[in-house]
Amino acid sequence: MTEPDTQIERGSGNVFADLGRPGADAHLLKAELVGRIDALVRRRGITQAEAGRLLGLTQPDVSRLLRGDFSEYSLERLFRLLNALGRDVDIVIRPPRSDDGGRLRIAADTG
Repeated sequence: MTEPDTQIERGSGNVFADLGRPGADAHLLKAELVGRIDALVRRRGITQAEAGRLLGLTQPDVSRLLRGDFSEYSLERLFRLLNALGRDVDIVIRPPRSDDGGRLRIAADTG
């Protein structure tokens, strides 16, 4: 039950923008890429140390990355980590789908 003075506000779909974080679109994109990296590591059933060897990172760096400490990683570096895990990364530029302007998005083939 909600208190009478409790207000509920619908989010924008980007928690980083809702919190007023600078570069919110890019940060959300990075978070989604790290989520894909995490899923690939888990799917392979490898340890963080083994993932580190594949990715060229130390185990503590893999741990920090997968726990969400990825602000120092560029999009390009995250793309390279996905490549190291055997994934292609395609960048597609197209007209916006709405009148709201362009957006950054990830569409992933989970196969």
